[in-house]
Amino acid sequence: MKESRYPPVTTLSAAAHKAVVRDIFGTVHRRYDLMNHLLSFRRDVGWRNAAIRLMRFGPAGRFLDVATGTADLALAAARRYRGISVTGVDMAVRMLRIGMRKVEEAGLSGRIRLVAGDALSLPLTDGSFEVSAIAFGLRNIPDKIGALKEMVRATAPGGQVMVLEMTFDPAPFFRPLYGFYLRKILPRIAALLQPRTGTYHYLGDSIMHFPGPRALAALMREAGLEAVRFHRLTFGTAYLHIGRVPGGTAQHRGGV
Repeated sequence: MKESRYPPVTTLSAAAHKAVVRDIFGTVHRRYDLMNHLLSFRRDVGWRNAAIRLMRFGPAGRFLDVATGTADLALAAARRYRGISVTGVDMAVRMLRIGMRKVEEAGLSGRIRLVAGDALSLPLTDGSFEVSAIAFGLRNIPDKIGALKEMVRATAPGGQVMVLEMTFDPAPFFRPLYGFYLRKILPRIAALLQPRTGTYHYLGDSIMHFPGPRALAALMREAGLEAVRFHRLTFGTAYLHIGRVPGGTAQHRGGV
């Protein structure tokens, strides 16, 4: 099987990085969910649930899922919080079509709306949401500050902005094994399901070069968030960051 590789993330211009992401998510959509679960040993489900438990909603109960993909986070949040409405945004139309089918099958079309859009120019009104989140999508956006600022803009004062992402900041004892997995094992497992193994060379590379937890926290503060904190998940293979949009006095309800 011939293998196609993308250039290393560190060598890509912003335009080239965006083109690579469009190419990848235009081709892996059919098996994206299966590969996510398999390649993370299904920890992606637990990581999303960890984020959802810490969401805090006000009376409006409006949630924004940026880079929603096939709508896994949108669906999980809507199932946990039965009073909220959800808007999911993604630029990959083929992924959204699968997400729309999943939403319909779950009987949640009345509460979840999926729209095509760029994370750097969200087609949404200022301050429309009480919680905004991006799960496993920020590492695919070259202008991370721009994406974070757009999430801040779309979130009401006092609301939460959450980033759930895999990164390469594991516990020291786990670092060599995790690095070997991302570089060598992950692409080989993916090759069993997806002929374009270069896709998962890129994803492993993007994980290894994503900002560490403190660097990402600094970016979130630079984007205008306050009270930024982060939670290490599964030995540091993933991190959940949460920041608050300044202002706001509304009481919030949410998980424990």
